[in-house]
Amino acid sequence: MQLTKHAHACVTIEKDGTRLVIDPGTLTPDAAEAVGGADAVLITHEHFDHFDEKLVAASLEARPELEVYGTAAVAAALGSHGGRVHTVAAGDAFTAGSFTVTVHGDLHAPIHADIPRPDNVGYLLDDGALYHPGDAYFAPGADVRTLLLPTSGPWTKLGEAADYVRAVGPERVLQIHELMLSDLGQESTARILGEGGLTGVPIGRLAPGATVRL
Repeated sequence: MQLTKHAHACVTIEKDGTRLVIDPGTLTPDAAEAVGGADAVLITHEHFDHFDEKLVAASLEARPELEVYGTAAVAAALGSHGGRVHTVAAGDAFTAGSFTVTVHGDLHAPIHADIPRPDNVGYLLDDGALYHPGDAYFAPGADVRTLLLPTSGPWTKLGEAADYVRAVGPERVLQIHELMLSDLGQESTARILGEGGLTGVPIGRLAPGATVRL
């Protein structure tokens, strides 16, 4: 399995001829290129930085083979497209090409009592090879080898992130959702949370466009 990091929360995962894209949002400059080569798009929730509605809708129109998975709000925004847009929720499982996917979690992490919490799901690939939680510190209750950890945003907090990594217990962590952090902030976050810090788990940083084998 090969993972390519894009800006913010978006990643591409490839294995055995199947390419998945998770959370292509409007803050990801190359989202159109990523989605253009995807067999399936997985969306954790409807916020603009995770879901570029116009891009995904246009891709569905242009590419009749494309499948999209997301929350009820995502599916409602896109329409059915002949059954190629799939509504998913916690407890669901599906196959996308060579990948098996299970769905976990239910709500976006709280920002403030005055701000509604949309539905948010996380995607666990291939029996724990990779977990993308979207915008939530939800532990999937399964073995996770690589955890994608959101490290910046109005809802994130280092102490809660440390407890989350401890609860999940992954073999390694890769930072995502880091766009609001400077280079110094990302280094500091990795140092505080990482192998020599609060979790004892290696935390990697990937520049947009970088690829790693999982």
